Amino acid sequence: MTKVAPIDQRKADHIKINLEQDVRSALTSGLENYHFIHEALPEVDLNRLDTSLSLFAKKLSSPILISSMTGGTSEAETINLRLAEAAQECGVAMGVGSQRAAIEHPEQARTFQVRKVAKDILLFANLGAVQFNYGYGIDQCKQAVDMIEADALYLHLNPLQEAVQDAGDTNWIGIAKKIEEVCKKLEVPVIAKEVGWGISERTAKLLSDCGVQAIDVAGAGGTSWSQVEMHRAPDEFTRQLAATFVGWGIPTAESILNVKKATPNMTIFASGGIKDGLDIAKCIALGATLGGMAGNFLKAAAMSTEKAVDMMKLTKRQIEVTMFACGVDKLEGLQVEKLIKQ
Repeated sequence: MTKVAPIDQRKADHIKINLEQDVRSALTSGLENYHFIHEALPEVDLNRLDTSLSLFAKKLSSPILISSMTGGTSEAETINLRLAEAAQECGVAMGVGSQRAAIEHPEQARTFQVRKVAKDILLFANLGAVQFNYGYGIDQCKQAVDMIEADALYLHLNPLQEAVQDAGDTNWIGIAKKIEEVCKKLEVPVIAKEVGWGISERTAKLLSDCGVQAIDVAGAGGTSWSQVEMHRAPDEFTRQLAATFVGWGIPTAESILNVKKATPNMTIFASGGIKDGLDIAKCIALGATLGGMAGNFLKAAAMSTEKAVDMMKLTKRQIEVTMFACGVDKLEGLQVEKLIKQ
């Protein structure tokens, strides 16, 4: 029987592997198949464009989301604080990594607590939905939200990661009903989030029926968590099992359209293989409200808060230039009609 690594060691491994190894999916996001119609006479002023929006009673300066990444280690604490400082300065939303480590080891809570440097940001708490079959319930959800003074709760969905992880949590029977109970009882919005394999129409409809207020599609095309698990596999059997699924999943662009078709009024967050502000703009045109990135922000924050701020400012400007070259001065102008599919 192989010995299972404790949660804090697993989180440290995840950071190290994401920073040092190639853990990209063999699939692409699908966004490369879409191109905006260029307007040579845009009739707008680049410096007077409006990228702001309101979501869950918070004002954001742009539709940028710092996707959930980390927590539970001292290195993660530093990264989360730098990301939060940058989010506060730039007026963007942020999610923290899974807080299970802090629920089970309260001394780890500080690695997620960023409100002291980011009092105004839209902040998402995070727990794994499968934990509802392993002793978790509404109390742990409230604990996660209260721990970081979050505005909403991510419930992440990662069945494939659990299936290829050494001693993963693989009983997913009845999870939808338990998500529904949390949606009814929790005082903040609940957001369902994949972790990199996308959302089907069936799952979108099921989540909508549960009462979630938003879905983060986290499609295929970016970080593959099966590849991450491959790099930390304790034996060759587990390594080969994880390696099998490098090309698994529903690409991000397709996932956005799946949710739009199944639940036309659902708030959609787009993540998974998003490289820059141009990709975020494409996601907005396809129907998303926010576009999330993890890898670029993680690498920047690993260096400094200033690097993270620079990356966020660049991303915002990329969105603005996209809008400008499309001849629109508000986010709502980024419609699917502005796109051509190759």
